[in-house]
Amino acid sequence: MGDEIRYTAAVITVSDKCSRGEREDTSGPAVKAMLEKDGWEVIYCNVVPDEFELIKGELVNCSYELDVCLAVTTGGTGFSRRDVTPEATEAVINRVAPGIAETMRAASVKITPRGMLSRGIAGLRGGTLIINLPGSAKAATESLDAVLPALKHGVDMLRGLKSECASQTHKE
Repeated sequence: MGDEIRYTAAVITVSDKCSRGEREDTSGPAVKAMLEKDGWEVIYCNVVPDEFELIKGELVNCSYELDVCLAVTTGGTGFSRRDVTPEATEAVINRVAPGIAETMRAASVKITPRGMLSRGIAGLRGGTLIINLPGSAKAATESLDAVLPALKHGVDMLRGLKSECASQTHKE
């Protein structure tokens, strides 16, 4: 029980218009508020354009320089040619965490058939869990809501804390 973890997070909004000041970022602050309400300490927030190398750089910074437990992107997961957040994420992760993206899409499709159009992924880089959320505040918070209850446990496993998952959640 002596191993207390500080659940740190970063929120990166990926949007050309928000990065140029042409549109207010509403999804990043909504995601930040939701994480903080769940007990996460959001230590970094930024807005970047839909640029592959910039997104990659942000994710590397979050995992190695900031060493956050969780890095969440919002935006850049659709079908537009400029939507490259999943590709940038794929370029930096060491292992995929497909159940997270699958759960978010399954929850989203229950709300709107357009939920299937999200290409967001999730994966691990070092001790950081990286998750891509959709760009709208509504879709981002709905997607995060679907997976949030399991994220701290995932981080505990990722960071090497002992897990009693089976005894806690799979009681006969």
